[in-house]
Amino acid sequence: MSAPRLEINLPKLHHNARTLVRRLAAQGIAVTGVSKATLGMLEIVHTWLGAGVGSIGESRIEAIEALVRSGITVPLLLVRSPMLSQVDRVVASASISCNTDIDVLNALAAAAKQQGRCHGVLLMVELGDLREGILPADLESVVQQILAMSNLQLMGIGTNLGCQHGIAPNVENMGDLSRLTTALEQRFHLTFPWCSGGNSANLPWLADGGDPARINHLRLGEALLLGREPLHRTAIPGLHTDAISLVAEVIEAKHKPSQPWGERGRTSFDGSPTAPRREGSSQRVQRALLALGEQDVDPAGLIPPLGTVIRGASSDHLVVESPGQPLAVGDEQRYQLSYSALLRAMTSPFVDRCFVDHDVVDGSCIASSARWG
Repeated sequence: MSAPRLEINLPKLHHNARTLVRRLAAQGIAVTGVSKATLGMLEIVHTWLGAGVGSIGESRIEAIEALVRSGITVPLLLVRSPMLSQVDRVVASASISCNTDIDVLNALAAAAKQQGRCHGVLLMVELGDLREGILPADLESVVQQILAMSNLQLMGIGTNLGCQHGIAPNVENMGDLSRLTTALEQRFHLTFPWCSGGNSANLPWLADGGDPARINHLRLGEALLLGREPLHRTAIPGLHTDAISLVAEVIEAKHKPSQPWGERGRTSFDGSPTAPRREGSSQRVQRALLALGEQDVDPAGLIPPLGTVIRGASSDHLVVESPGQPLAVGDEQRYQLSYSALLRAMTSPFVDRCFVDHDVVDGSCIASSARWG
């Protein structure tokens, strides 16, 4: 098989989805599987649906349209606020969209009326992470305006934490979301289908005994795909962390000095890992280059195999040291991925994708802890 490539283990993805769906169902929480990091890959979507995921979320209308063309009939949630220029397409293909802007909501209502459809809207509330969201003080006014719009169904309210500033879900902000839901329902004599508490960042809070109260819906991507929670990158016990891995090929392997020499300036990717300072510039190390770079993946999000250390990356090369396991040209190495690394690798046209249904040589990576049940 060619490299670089993503190896996707559908049975492990099924296990992750089934495990989380069952755990959360026991707390009265439904799951939307957010497939945006996979570009709405149909094989993964079908795997999730077979495991009990009830709806699919995507951030681009193009991906939702592709799912509709492929025959997906479950509710499709546009998790990013619609662009005004795309409201006709949103109404035509997305069952529900997340919203924060009254002008967009008016445009969605007009498009839905013109198309003879009813479009669901989930109002996003700002609870501290400072990405999308209506301020709590403005919610009542927005809800009142939506209820006067024909062809829109208000599905409820939700929030998003952990994505912009890493604000963690906790008893205060999750309690605020539940209280806002109850207050709006009482004020307008409604029952919202959804109180959407957030994303994979909510899972540690729930595992630690957090009371979901009115929260009955989560939008999960990273936990389903990678078996990790995003705030601390820790494995979620009982889930596979290697359901998707990235394989790259060695194109150079040599003993080289541990430090560069010559006058130094900036590189194109100053944020990449850099060579550590070592005593004695004459020290030689086992270095290898892999045919993988910034154009293919987020190098900072790669988790190398044991015995390998990432020393840097450029557009097309990943530089590693492997003193415990010397590499040769033509060898392949398998890396686990952070969400950012997966997102970029899935998007790159230079990274192949293949499906496997067996454990790799390194063995299955599945976490365990009584904390998660």
